[in-house]
Amino acid sequence: MSSTHESTEHTHGHAHPCRGISTNLEDYFLTRRQFLNRMGMGMGALSLANLIDPNHLMAAAPSGKLAAGPLAPRPSHFPGKAKAVIHIFAQGAPSHLDTWDPKPMLTKMDGKSIGPEGIALGSPFTFSKYGQSGLEVSSAFAKTAAYADDLAVIRSMWTDIPAHEVATVFMNTGSLRIAKPSLGSWLVYGLGTENQNLPGFIALRGSGLPPGGASNYQSAFLPGVYQGASINTQAPSVAQMIQNIRNTYVAKSEQRRQLDFVHQLNEIHAKNLQRDAALETRLESYEIAFRMQAEALDAFDLNKESAETRAAYGTGEQGKQLLIARRLVERGVRMVQVWHNGWDHHQQLRTRLSKKAEEIDQPLAALIGDLKQRGLLDSTLVIWGGEFGRKSTRDRNGYEDPGRDHNAKAFSTVLAGGGIKGGTVHGATDEFGTAAVAGKVHPHDLHATILHCMGMDHTKLTYRFNGRDFRLTDVAGNVVKPILT
Repeated sequence: MSSTHESTEHTHGHAHPCRGISTNLEDYFLTRRQFLNRMGMGMGALSLANLIDPNHLMAAAPSGKLAAGPLAPRPSHFPGKAKAVIHIFAQGAPSHLDTWDPKPMLTKMDGKSIGPEGIALGSPFTFSKYGQSGLEVSSAFAKTAAYADDLAVIRSMWTDIPAHEVATVFMNTGSLRIAKPSLGSWLVYGLGTENQNLPGFIALRGSGLPPGGASNYQSAFLPGVYQGASINTQAPSVAQMIQNIRNTYVAKSEQRRQLDFVHQLNEIHAKNLQRDAALETRLESYEIAFRMQAEALDAFDLNKESAETRAAYGTGEQGKQLLIARRLVERGVRMVQVWHNGWDHHQQLRTRLSKKAEEIDQPLAALIGDLKQRGLLDSTLVIWGGEFGRKSTRDRNGYEDPGRDHNAKAFSTVLAGGGIKGGTVHGATDEFGTAAVAGKVHPHDLHATILHCMGMDHTKLTYRFNGRDFRLTDVAGNVVKPILT
């Protein structure tokens, strides 16, 4: 699927005879050439730009045109197993050696030198086999391990740079340098979304922004309507999570009339001049905001869930986020990203990793079980992982209670649901878990695989910008077929 920018050629009309006051709106929106042709050398039209300030326009596609809007569902390249994605980003780079990649030799060598890497740090966690598949999982994720036969673990991930901000944005956008669209933006651009009353891509985060900020869910050169809607789930109420979503002063019918009128003015402006990307983005964002009044507050209201369901997810922030995520994909949102920060453990590895795993283990298990019970797991791709991994040795700073330093050569990512073969392990690291050595998977490969599960060929999902076709996977990427059904 490809797209190009719309033509910037101006459309010239014919002069209308002066017959009193015109009732045709087009008479009041003229190009500079049209105005000078009709009115001589008058310069009054120079002020026209001040009357059409995009900062003051509200938005709109008429209700009768919503089905053809930029968020309308579009066919995939081929039948995909998944229809939605829930991506749990464990930001800070969780240790693969203490979660999903057991290394008995590292435990045996604990406290001893393993060459130039330094002093070995064996995992303080135990690994056990779970399910019929015998998938080995750390005691830190014992509850999630109950669904071992639904999980595929990629143990051979690697990336380019072990710096948090750069690697985080890279994992989300596939770009180390120039600003590029995020995975969620590409998905909504390619497939649209099933629910026109909610954004197609929603990022659930805490009160602060992740490293790299909004670049992680940006649309970059794609139209702004495809960017992620960032929601602070730490707000104490739904109304504070989604502020100013309700207009208590103007009835919805009057809002609709006003938005349709602004849309009509914008179409005339675009016809006589040219379409403006920033203005179109603003119009679409206000249109989505208008439509969200009907459904957003309900989707985020966890009081609509049973006490039993809420208890299953737990009372913590991550439980709240994952339950909201399930409610959103259930309502047709294409991608929900859940941010779980705090995995940067240079010291106090046992204590700090235990705490972070405890925050997500029960909610993640509840999410998988809930999706299965509702018949949604087969159509929802669930992903857990961070931006890089950790070293097999004690942190170089010599902490008394050590942790692990950064490592770009090896880490793990876990997938479940739509299109994924459960009970699967792909790839391997060396005996100490220092580097991926078999079945290596780069972020471009992971992105290609996610798009494949959604029915998209990563080489064909392109967008023309600055004279060339761009794609999420740049000029690389291979689908990791062994983990697919």
